[in-house]
Amino acid sequence: MSDKLLIGPKLRRFRNSLGLTQARMAEDLGISASYLNLIERNQRAMSAKVLLKMAGVYDFDISAFSDAGDAQLVASTYEALRAPRFRDMPVSKNEVEDVVGISPNIARAFQSVLKTQGTMTTPTDDSSPRAVDIVRDFIQSNSNYFPEIDETAEALCEELGLRRSEPRTALTERLKSRHDTAVQIVPTNVMPDMLRWFDRHNQRIHLSELMSQSSRRFQLAVQIGLLEQREMFDAHLDRAKITGREARGLARTSLANYFAAALLMPYAKFLREAEATRYDVELLSHRFGTSFEQAAHRLTTLNKPDARGIPFFFLRIDIAGNVSKRFSAGKFAFASQGGACPIWNIHESFTDPGRLHTQMVQLPDGATYFSIAKAVKRAGEMHGAPAQRLAIALGCDVSYAPRLCYSKDFNLDEPTPAPIGINCYLCERQHCRQRAHPPLAKSLMFDERARGMSLYRWVPD
Repeated sequence: MSDKLLIGPKLRRFRNSLGLTQARMAEDLGISASYLNLIERNQRAMSAKVLLKMAGVYDFDISAFSDAGDAQLVASTYEALRAPRFRDMPVSKNEVEDVVGISPNIARAFQSVLKTQGTMTTPTDDSSPRAVDIVRDFIQSNSNYFPEIDETAEALCEELGLRRSEPRTALTERLKSRHDTAVQIVPTNVMPDMLRWFDRHNQRIHLSELMSQSSRRFQLAVQIGLLEQREMFDAHLDRAKITGREARGLARTSLANYFAAALLMPYAKFLREAEATRYDVELLSHRFGTSFEQAAHRLTTLNKPDARGIPFFFLRIDIAGNVSKRFSAGKFAFASQGGACPIWNIHESFTDPGRLHTQMVQLPDGATYFSIAKAVKRAGEMHGAPAQRLAIALGCDVSYAPRLCYSKDFNLDEPTPAPIGINCYLCERQHCRQRAHPPLAKSLMFDERARGMSLYRWVPD
């Protein structure tokens, strides 16, 4: 954290959300009302000391007053402004950051207007692409943390004694005793295109024989969540005003998956083990009987205000670079369209499956991150039908790297990160050897006498 921050608009919005006058907040913080007024008008910077005291008094995440909280909104707004229609009105990323810093709702309204104007080409709220965006925004807006679901799942974990018995056995018994539902492992020729199917008429859950033990446990936990906690899930969706059949269905499934992870990896226990193992994802997956992907994703949900884990970002891509899941923590931002930067070694994990790849990377704004990546296989592999291969990336700000077991071979005092971008369309690094596309809204230059490392060169701003 820098020693001083210009956060006037954010501070004013925060004070108004609490219903406090300047005089009352100034009294709580031990400063004068006139000084607080100057801070809110950005005529004085807020010191880190005052910010820390405010965090203690009002119990909030201090990162909400850094640029980190608006990073994804800045990235998505900047991406929207790079569209061809704005070619004659170039807007810099710094200008976008200024607008978001003063009023993030203006940026959100701007994006909403663009979607409304593009009705002929923009998916409706109940279309599949739009539903995915709605659910991603819903999870991101909650920082991928749902305390009520965590608490409910942790209580059930204790009730079932999952840490003392084999989880699949305990989950199977729960389904039988509470819901009169049996579990059956089904041959692939009987259920060739599904991994789990709940036969309501016969009160039977069918699980594919192709699934691993960890996947079977997880799917049973998902089904228990849908049977027992549907009202709680829907209450979350109602509060978030998520409408439309597809959006609600996808969001409910996401919350059921969250519940399953919280049931198998209860918050307090998982956080203690994560800290004890220095966030060894593979070891955590063994201790809790889950897959690498499930353990990695669970690490992104440890955002309880008084018991936080490392703020990780998460990315999942296929071998063609398509992003199927992403969550941004801290200042790391993902583009809504396009794949990941080819310099990021998440792609290399496909060439060496099973090995965990580590890397330090740096975005054009100078933010540096430590990341790990590993290729995994989905269930379903058999002769003539290869399983889906995916790469999972987990990362955090480099300042957290000393807490990771993976950083021991890196010189953190003098880091040499790999320069990456969000993706080629939004990255403005000249002379990149891996560039696949020119950046949006840039005027290209061509010199027939020369050929650079990249085909694309453009007029600097």
